[in-house]
Amino acid sequence: MAHINIGKAPKNSAILPFYATGAVMFLVLCLLMAFSPQTFTQHYFTPRLLTMVHVAALGWGTMVIFGAAHQLLPVICEQDLYSEKMASFVWYTLTLGMVLLTANFWELTVGWVMISGGSLIVISVVLFLINVLKTSNICTKYSIQKLFVSSSAIWLLFTVVVGLLLAINLKYSFFTQSHLEILKLHAHAGIAGWFLQLITGVSTKLVPMFLLGKSEKNYLLKWAFIFQNTGLILFLADGYFIGVSARALIYAAIVLIGVIFWLLYLFDTYKNRVRKRVELLMKHAFLSFLALVVSILLLPAVYFSTGYRWTMLYGTLLFMGWITSLILGKTFKTLPFIIWNDRYKNLSGKVKVPLPKHLYSEKITVWQFRIFIAAFLIFAAGIIFGQIPVIRFGAILWCMVAVLYNINVFKIILHKNKTL
Repeated sequence: MAHINIGKAPKNSAILPFYATGAVMFLVLCLLMAFSPQTFTQHYFTPRLLTMVHVAALGWGTMVIFGAAHQLLPVICEQDLYSEKMASFVWYTLTLGMVLLTANFWELTVGWVMISGGSLIVISVVLFLINVLKTSNICTKYSIQKLFVSSSAIWLLFTVVVGLLLAINLKYSFFTQSHLEILKLHAHAGIAGWFLQLITGVSTKLVPMFLLGKSEKNYLLKWAFIFQNTGLILFLADGYFIGVSARALIYAAIVLIGVIFWLLYLFDTYKNRVRKRVELLMKHAFLSFLALVVSILLLPAVYFSTGYRWTMLYGTLLFMGWITSLILGKTFKTLPFIIWNDRYKNLSGKVKVPLPKHLYSEKITVWQFRIFIAAFLIFAAGIIFGQIPVIRFGAILWCMVAVLYNINVFKIILHKNKTL
């Protein structure tokens, strides 16, 4: 990572609060899973599951991604972050909004507090979108990574606005369509619009960097963008005006084609890499991509089966397999560098200083990876077979993963300067 223009990095106040809050909320999520394992054998529209999904999506996934995005936008766009103050303010509105929203989901306390939480989240996303568009300045100098990141931020705004309308609809019913049908559209706009496109754009910048590889097949990313967006737009339009039907599987297949184009680009990068040894943290990324593909392939079972086990497994693959695995690996490829850049940039070459990898415990990441695999497999098996004790045991293992992750994250954030 030595070739990154680190002079353009924003201040840590625009980054670290997101990482710290995300780590804590990951632990909160796992504790909620352990506290209420029976939730994963019930209908997907329950107060407990709504709480957990939004803690996972907003408090864990989006929180960490916002922090990482503020650091990576200057790298992707090759210019300073438009507004560090705006980025710092986003943390306050996102955190307060997420707390108000999820706290009221737990008992489904419908009212102005829940709506206020949703409104704060919308404000956060509007500010984030402004920062993304102003920093990327995509019309001046085009790149496919800028396009993915800008598109993902627009989809995120669409997602949270629909989410706010759903919160209002619970208090003052105004949707002519079924609330549950709109909920499906809201969820998939977030998954395929926000998470998928953001991860696609950022990964095609970071994975080549970490593997010291390169692909010249940029046309694969263009087709990935076209298919991912086409499938999502068709799904949302059809679902809203006609209703979610078996045609959704066709749209999922279109999105899957877009995912395959993206993964083919990464595979070409992998084949042309200089660094032949694949690090443990990169294995997290590979597992996350596998979880994403399996989740999409599971959709026919989700649609045609009775009961909710396949729906729960689908959500587990997405949130705990795809998004969580990616964050668990990428955190320790980005956060140590952020702290190292702040503490040792001006000392490098003058005295012997630690490397970024010395700022956290590699032994803990090994155990984090091992327990992550066990937690996912046991938790998924509990869902498939409808065994609450097995689900609870898997959730306890998830708590162990979260504790190890938090130890390492705060070890990095609270690092004291030292020379060797």
